[in-house]
Amino acid sequence: MPHSSPLATVAGEPLPRIKLRPGRPYPLGASWDGSGTNFSVFSEVAERVELCLFDEHGNERRVDLPESTGYRWHGHVRDVKPGQRYGFRVHGPWDPARGLRCNPNKLLLDPYARAIEGEVEWDPAVFGYRAGEPDSLDETDSAQFVPRSIVVDTAFDWQGDRLLERAEQDMVIYEVHVKGFTERNPDVPAKLRGTYAGLAHPASLRHLQELGINAVELMPVHQFVQDGHLLERGLHNYWGYNSIGFFAPHNEYSSAEEPGDQVAEFKSMVRALHQAGIEVILDVVYNHTAEGSHEGPTLSFRGLDNRSYYRLVDGDERYYMDYTGTGNTLNARNSHVLQLIMDSLRYWVLEMHVDGFRFDLAAALARGLQEVDRLSAFFDLIQQDPVISQVKLIAEPWDVGAGGYQVGNFPPLWSEWNGKYRDTVRDFWRGEPGTLGEFGYRLTGSSDLYENTGRKPYASINFVTAHDGFTLRDLVSYNGKHNQDNGDDNRDGEPNNRSWNCGTEGPTEDAAVLALRARQERNFLATLLLSQGVPMILGGDEMGRTQLGNNNAYCQDSPLTWFDWEHVDRDLFDFTRRLVAFRADHPVFKRRGWFHGRSVHEGQVQDIEWYSAAGTEMTEPDWGRRLNRSIGMFLSGEDLDGEDGGQVRDESFFLAFNGSPNGTRFRLPESLRLRWRVVLDTAASPAWVRRKHVVEPGGRLVVHAHSLVVLRRA
Repeated sequence: MPHSSPLATVAGEPLPRIKLRPGRPYPLGASWDGSGTNFSVFSEVAERVELCLFDEHGNERRVDLPESTGYRWHGHVRDVKPGQRYGFRVHGPWDPARGLRCNPNKLLLDPYARAIEGEVEWDPAVFGYRAGEPDSLDETDSAQFVPRSIVVDTAFDWQGDRLLERAEQDMVIYEVHVKGFTERNPDVPAKLRGTYAGLAHPASLRHLQELGINAVELMPVHQFVQDGHLLERGLHNYWGYNSIGFFAPHNEYSSAEEPGDQVAEFKSMVRALHQAGIEVILDVVYNHTAEGSHEGPTLSFRGLDNRSYYRLVDGDERYYMDYTGTGNTLNARNSHVLQLIMDSLRYWVLEMHVDGFRFDLAAALARGLQEVDRLSAFFDLIQQDPVISQVKLIAEPWDVGAGGYQVGNFPPLWSEWNGKYRDTVRDFWRGEPGTLGEFGYRLTGSSDLYENTGRKPYASINFVTAHDGFTLRDLVSYNGKHNQDNGDDNRDGEPNNRSWNCGTEGPTEDAAVLALRARQERNFLATLLLSQGVPMILGGDEMGRTQLGNNNAYCQDSPLTWFDWEHVDRDLFDFTRRLVAFRADHPVFKRRGWFHGRSVHEGQVQDIEWYSAAGTEMTEPDWGRRLNRSIGMFLSGEDLDGEDGGQVRDESFFLAFNGSPNGTRFRLPESLRLRWRVVLDTAASPAWVRRKHVVEPGGRLVVHAHSLVVLRRA
């Protein structure tokens, strides 16, 4: 029998009763079936849950959800269609010391909302407690100050689109911000700049395809909240690591005008990228939410079931465990929270067609009681899931808690942002002593980190720069961070950047300094694209993008962070484009398996050999010499493992690295009995060279200070 609610109201005034059926407890969220919408929301502590329906003028109708099955409160409402705005109010206990924070005066977002309309307005009403009294219950209604959930029609014409399933070793990832990429691009229509549609525009696709990118890693696109303290300073949360909706594309990145249409726009973007041969990887933030610490607002999870959704301090549950530096940590030990995460991941794959995920502060998801547990329930669920186990899974393998740095410790199926690669490559090219041994590991895929867990070289996501830190141009232009515009007196951001300004801090007209900086940029990019593993380029590095020394531009939604399409460094772009193409053409730089230092094809040479500048094979003392900053690496193109299990043959190469401030005369090894031609010299102009001159075995080659030379077998 239909259930008649006694509590249908508009702004507190009685309305005709709303007819509800019990509906279904699953799927969670709002599901439109053509005749109406089923609503279901989880709360283990609720005594009563109200569904709140809003019209376009903000008028509210409330009705009790009639059923609770396994702590899922649910009901079906006829004639509720896509575009309907809604939220929940939870009646239950308020006892912060016990972690209970139900407050029916606060309108709550649906954790499973497919779309969200509006933003948080930072009125005192959005907090569950009265100002200055953190244990008190605030009875001010928050509805007019918080966003609304939106009922969505999931139908979409994918035109045969599917996941691209590109082999990992062939990937070249481009980390990019949806808004910043196109906000200043004159070739994108003004209405589309900074949006999903802007990223899908032919001008955007043309840049990515010309560069050779085949995977974009989008900075957070889950619905996030603008921080109140930033808005007070006239700043905005640009990066978006402040999620509140794990199923909803962030509404500010949509050009659509109707509520909920951001979903179709996002799908259109994915379809366009796939048609261009580009995979879509999402940077996802399941480790915390925008509700922050015990002093934060009540927007969704906190008011639904605080104890289930968050890690609380044992013995005083008014406080939150904070492994993320944001005030709270999602409770991935709870089965309902794990279900939320897994449902969200499957939704983005099955409904939105994304090809994979990069997990922000992934170590926080793996924590047991205190320590990071590689066999946590989260990893077990990923391992056995028939959908998620088949897509790209990339961990940011650290958090801010004790023992949180876990580079190399994630289980099979996972790739990792290799922070050790970044640090080592930066140290080598700035001339730091004692880096040669580790530099060798990083060039060859970091077998010391990944081989013992059955993973392949492509488990290492190699990067020199990322959104968090200096851009490439700034890495070679600044010794120190310059974050004064962030409003924290330059106290924020990483102080140890392993950077080198090449002799002058910041902008300069000194031709020698500028030439050295350009060479260093080429060194970093060449090292990145010619290393084993998967290269990730920070979006804009190929253009010479600068943030003027700001290494923590999370709050700079401004021309400082937006791509400057009017001042592209064309020489750097062309150099990068050719590097990407060079890597694509030569499987020797993207091996599927590990080097073993063994003979290939019963020949006299091995798959990899290391040489000193004198042309002799490296010895243990050579590797250990702190002031040794030059090394030669021979890569055999014989008998490479192919995709189909057969053998692939490529050309052989010799790479000469010189990280010292002085030029070095390399002797090409006589033992290889090979003749060579130079194809790339980062100290030359142009760097890509067509020298007919052949270097004989035992011949000499000048490798200039701070430069890299690549030779192909003649």
